[in-house]
Amino acid sequence: MASCSSSSRILPRVLVLSLVLLSLATAPCAARRVTVSVYYETLCPFCSGFVVNDLARIFPDGLSSIVDIRLVPFGNGRVSLDGSIACQHGEEECQLNGIEACVIRLWPDAEQHFPFIHCIEHLVLAQKWNAWQSCFQETGLASQPVLDCYNSGYGKQLQLQYAAETNALQPPHQFVPWVTVNGRPLGDAYTDFEAYICRAYDGELPEACKGKHFTIAQRASRGGKRNPHELAVLLAFCIAVWF
Repeated sequence: MASCSSSSRILPRVLVLSLVLLSLATAPCAARRVTVSVYYETLCPFCSGFVVNDLARIFPDGLSSIVDIRLVPFGNGRVSLDGSIACQHGEEECQLNGIEACVIRLWPDAEQHFPFIHCIEHLVLAQKWNAWQSCFQETGLASQPVLDCYNSGYGKQLQLQYAAETNALQPPHQFVPWVTVNGRPLGDAYTDFEAYICRAYDGELPEACKGKHFTIAQRASRGGKRNPHELAVLLAFCIAVWF
């Protein structure tokens, strides 16, 4: 009985494997969303202005589709050895930091919690932050879970977690709002955060990125190609499984 030689069986497999690796090398990698972290405190006018006048733009212009927003309400607060928290703008700020922390925890999706944060910070700019509970009615979020979170002491626990994260920043934050894009601090350029988002994104740029000042060449030199080490790992894995 005739039989196929081992070389005749291996050759088609090698050809198929070569085509697979070629497609992996030329096909663009799935783009990862850009992480924007905002370290702020609720009664800081500069923070409120950034949230209301700058950060809010990414929702109507569509830039939020490529961004994961992380709001971290603690800012320049201080934690004492006994665990008590002192906020830069007093007890009212500590309360609102805790309320916003609870809202963020209860509704992790920025599309849900950001309107509430925006509402409070808008009231801060108008110096009417004592009316913050009106934001429940304005945004449609349920008030009782938030009040339960805060009154139970969980809001303070969240603030302590945010304090640890803020104090661990490297380099340390110098002021608030302190904005980072994929972990990179923007410093004084924080109002240009949209351009940094567009620069950091490896996928097809949304319409909102047009006209932003960033270097296309920097993106082209990184995006859409797998590095040689990754291809070597894929090749070794495929050979081990196939043969």
